[in-house]
Amino acid sequence: MLAKVMDIVGDDRVKVICEDGNVRIARIPGKYRKRMWIKVGDYLIVAPWDFEPSKADVIYKYEKGEVNELRRISKYGEILNRLDELAL
Repeated sequence: MLAKVMDIVGDDRVKVICEDGNVRIARIPGKYRKRMWIKVGDYLIVAPWDFEPSKADVIYKYEKGEVNELRRISKYGEILNRLDELAL
């Protein structure tokens, strides 16, 4: 599920707005902690938890070039534009 970072919460967690319109707290797994630096406005792939839908795990962070490429694809471009609107 695509998501946009709204805030850095701390303790390796970020607040994200997901493509379904829900705000979730996403956990950065240990294998990414020092390898993937996340800041406000970044686009991520997150996996919502089955047993607690208000939380998720970060799966992947899109780099700037990848986001530009996604915007060219009509389906993903619409989703990214919607995330930008929801994040405001």
